[in-house]
Amino acid sequence: MPAQKEIVTTATGRYALAVTRFATGFIFLWAFLDKTFGLGFSTPLDRAWINGGTPAQGFLNSPGVTGPLAPWFQGMATPLADWLFMAGMLGIGLAVMLGVGLRISAVAGAVMMLLMYLAEWPFAANAGSTNPLVDYHIVYALALIVVAVLAAGDTWGLGGWWKSLPIVQRFRWLV
Repeated sequence: MPAQKEIVTTATGRYALAVTRFATGFIFLWAFLDKTFGLGFSTPLDRAWINGGTPAQGFLNSPGVTGPLAPWFQGMATPLADWLFMAGMLGIGLAVMLGVGLRISAVAGAVMMLLMYLAEWPFAANAGSTNPLVDYHIVYALALIVVAVLAAGDTWGLGGWWKSLPIVQRFRWLV
């Protein structure tokens, strides 16, 4: 494989992207851990997934899900949604922190963030959002995209090794 030209050409830029990658990945990984074990930050112990809690169903059936799409989101509140949501949080978090599969994790994470953004419907005047267009869901989605597009997994991550795997060489969308 020919040597790849660096996308970000300064060490400082690469390190800043790596730190952004770690922080963004940890957001997803922490959400998984807190919802699984009820660490008490957004999920109390009695509502932990390991204690029978329903992380996706709990969110989808909460008063925070509002707006014209609320019935559609509430219709998705099933045990399967819990499993898919938690698998997504774990998979995205680990992939981004390790620097592997960044294209897939960026797409999956951005879609997840967009769906959560729409579920909370920030466009209503009383939605509780300080900015109806750009909130943390949008910022997280953009951070995932930037990390993937700029190959942030190559610095302090396993991105270079991942890209050298024969299956990733064959199916470039796995990068």
